[in-house]
Amino acid sequence: MRLTRYTDYALRTLIYVGLHEPRQSSIAEIARAYGISENHLTKVVHQLGRLGLIRTIRGRGGGLRLARPPEEIVVGAVVRQTEDDLALVECFAGAGCAITAPCRLRRALGEALAAFLAVLDRYTLADLLGGQDGLDIARLLGLPAPGEAPADATGAGA
Repeated sequence: MRLTRYTDYALRTLIYVGLHEPRQSSIAEIARAYGISENHLTKVVHQLGRLGLIRTIRGRGGGLRLARPPEEIVVGAVVRQTEDDLALVECFAGAGCAITAPCRLRRALGEALAAFLAVLDRYTLADLLGGQDGLDIARLLGLPAPGEAPADATGAGA
């Protein structure tokens, strides 16, 4: 199974914004940090806002903040909400198959998908942000460590 780029960007955006809290982030700085398209990221951020995961503040001094505490953002739920299609094979989506009735492959793949999502359901954004890994990610993205001053006067970091 492979997650779409859209879901990847959604998870990376949540990680970036979560590491950047309590300061606001911008689409431009997130795109720059990850080397991804601002246009594509704008669509992702729009959906994250509609899902109630990110709060967008427009205008001068605006930006992005988490809309909920990281402990309440479940990774499995984000994946379910951002993936268009979790059908591993055509028969999951209702497409016809000559062996649908006796097929054990569909059941096995269904169990595998359920197990995959169950593992993701055990993790929250807080888990992805915590500990030394969170500090390492922040450094790689050019963000100050918690308690450090921002790199510039605007608080935007790198």
